[in-house]
Amino acid sequence: MHQPPYHLHLPECRSSSLIFASPHSGSDYAPEFLERAVLGPLAMRSSEDAFVDQLVGTAPKYGVPLLAARVPRAYVDLNRGRDELDPALIEGVRIPLPNLRVASGLGVIPRVVSNGRAIYRGKLPLSEAERRLRQVWDPYHACLRGLIDDHLARFGEAVVIDWHSMPHDAIQGAARGAGKCPDVVLGDRHGASASGEVVARVEAALGAAGLRVARNAPFAGVFVAEHYGRPLRGVHVVQIEIDRALYMDERNVHPRADFTQFQQLMNGVIAAIAGQEQAGEQTLAAE
Repeated sequence: MHQPPYHLHLPECRSSSLIFASPHSGSDYAPEFLERAVLGPLAMRSSEDAFVDQLVGTAPKYGVPLLAARVPRAYVDLNRGRDELDPALIEGVRIPLPNLRVASGLGVIPRVVSNGRAIYRGKLPLSEAERRLRQVWDPYHACLRGLIDDHLARFGEAVVIDWHSMPHDAIQGAARGAGKCPDVVLGDRHGASASGEVVARVEAALGAAGLRVARNAPFAGVFVAEHYGRPLRGVHVVQIEIDRALYMDERNVHPRADFTQFQQLMNGVIAAIAGQEQAGEQTLAAE
């Protein structure tokens, strides 16, 4: 690959310990990948967090770097561990310890997209999987790790907001019988990946924008939250899942007519999260 597998948008001045990441919004489908796949581009895009990077694209305006995948999730899933290889897809991989994500075809090299639709006919060679990991997974996570280390040095903490989207049908099914569906689900691995104060700040900003917020059900956070979230060491990770029906036509993977309005609403959320954090830093400095 000649280009990095991600876009890194840096602010002119980093004024916040926040880091925004969007690991599933990539939509650059290489011709050789499309030729190998048995699914068409529209079917494969069902696994994307399409347009999420656009929803949070104003982050640098508020002093927050934004790391967004360029490569699609169907090619390499950046919110999976490097070792989550699927023996049902990749030749020469030993059967791993029980892992529901891998067993369902959603390992680091996905075997399926939504509704269990197979991406390939047959298996991939291990050399192909290793090439993808070297070219896509390794650089993305090196960049994320570098941002975290830099923020720890600058601010004494790093707060990673890992932005995702969720299919409307999935959240409807999970919430059946429990009242209105949430618009947003925050995942902090039940308190293991971020402090309660950080999660409360994010939840307050979303709630003030009129969004219904739930925590950890049905999405508690996956690899990025699990691997990087170390609140006692000053690294907090909150996974955010936004209902796709709020801003896009899921069937056709196309922004809704009122996409710009929702984008403006999210701009206010970003400003609130970053503004509250900076206010908190100023209070600490004054003390």
